[in-house]
Amino acid sequence: MTDGYTISLGNISSHVLVESFYPVQFDVLHDFSPVALLASNPQVIVARNGFAEDLHGAIAWLKDNPDKASAGIAGVGSVSHVAGLFFQKQTGTRFQFVPYRGVNLAQRDLIGGQIDLLFDQAVSALASVRAGKIKALAVTSKTRLGSVHDIPTVDEAGLRGFYMSVWNALWVPKDTPKEIVAKLNAAAMDALADRNVRNRMRDLGLEIPSPGEQTPAALGAFHKAEIDKWQPIIKASNIKLE
Repeated sequence: MTDGYTISLGNISSHVLVESFYPVQFDVLHDFSPVALLASNPQVIVARNGFAEDLHGAIAWLKDNPDKASAGIAGVGSVSHVAGLFFQKQTGTRFQFVPYRGVNLAQRDLIGGQIDLLFDQAVSALASVRAGKIKALAVTSKTRLGSVHDIPTVDEAGLRGFYMSVWNALWVPKDTPKEIVAKLNAAAMDALADRNVRNRMRDLGLEIPSPGEQTPAALGAFHKAEIDKWQPIIKASNIKLE
């Protein structure tokens, strides 16, 4: 359907990572027309209490102790897994991945000290960070979180350019008329401009894109850049789904 009533609400998993793991019957880049980028949920690199005082110390320990640490992941091929692979590539470290049936179960074991690290979404990690149950080492974005100002960015913590977020966006079928795409984009931008919406999203640790980043063209360029960035990392890791 190309009448504007068939809309895809997708994210980095459904519109970037999926092609690297599953035999899908569609092309994530060319079978959809971009409408609007809605919000980004940056990752927070968190550790069990007592593991390291900061990201620099964590990386140094991991380099001195290859394969001795463990990082929880929300299943093989999940965003947290891909973030961990990216971290290993960028830092030259090695550690074990422990798969869970969801990141909440991994966070429970991180609090209990059964694992050492977790690459978690800000929206799910912040409550435990605020409560002092786990240690936040860095947020994987260019700016600090609006709701928690004392967590350094990866640039500030010494791991420059280590950016990753679980972003959400809207698409429609590729042949949808441009005037319908424009109407849907305007509605999305109006919603994101609402003060209550913005405050609530900020409280959850979500980042709202600037108006220039909310356009269909901007989403199209961003989507392609994400595919070009993550799919080679996944391919090089030779991940096999059972």
